[in-house]
Amino acid sequence: MVPGIVGHMARCTAPVYGHRTASGRANCPACGGRYGGYRSYSYPSYSPSYSPSHSSSGSSGGGRSSGGGSGRSAKPRWSRAGSSVWYTPEEVRALTPVRNSVENLAKLPDLRDVFLCHAWDDRQGAAKELHNLLESRGVSVWFSEKDVGLGVPLLRAIDKGLANSRVGIVLVTPALLRRLPAEGIADKELSALLARERLVPVVHETTYEALREVSPLLASRTGLSTAEESMADVAAKLAELVAPL
Repeated sequence: MVPGIVGHMARCTAPVYGHRTASGRANCPACGGRYGGYRSYSYPSYSPSYSPSHSSSGSSGGGRSSGGGSGRSAKPRWSRAGSSVWYTPEEVRALTPVRNSVENLAKLPDLRDVFLCHAWDDRQGAAKELHNLLESRGVSVWFSEKDVGLGVPLLRAIDKGLANSRVGIVLVTPALLRRLPAEGIADKELSALLARERLVPVVHETTYEALREVSPLLASRTGLSTAEESMADVAAKLAELVAPL
């Protein structure tokens, strides 16, 4: 619970912190675990297979549930036995079509696991942190800081990286929100990723409501957020998502 938000009467935290994720709504003192109020942009046409659980044990983050402590946890079909990573049902619904794409591309062994799209300003901060966390879990990441050599045309390298990656991750930060209206390189990467069902937004230090003001199309894709869990927990979910069959 965020100090200073709740007094004697429970108030909705959506105007400040957003209810873009299921765990965000669940942590709200007014909304609880309800799906009412703010619109949820998930994938209603998919019917993923997952096993609901009402236990918040099995955390990957030092006693915290990866479901954000909401008490509403799920295991997707691609989660291996003994995994300590838990998801919200909404995350399972959103990630299932991405996992389907990963499995369809399994016969192409030379692809990178993920392409990391980020703002230039985040290259030594949040983007590098996520890159390092993913690689520490055995995920192969296309990351401009190490995959674009001196003298190599940047746009051509990005095109090649996008074409040779199974999943695209868009790290949504305040820096990215500032860059997108300028229609720079990050915007071109995003346009290519949005054309495929292999995109996972990761919202960090901002909200989906702020993203919707800049890119309604990207905001319509349910993804992951560090508002209710650590970057390490997010990386654990992404690593499971792209793990080999």
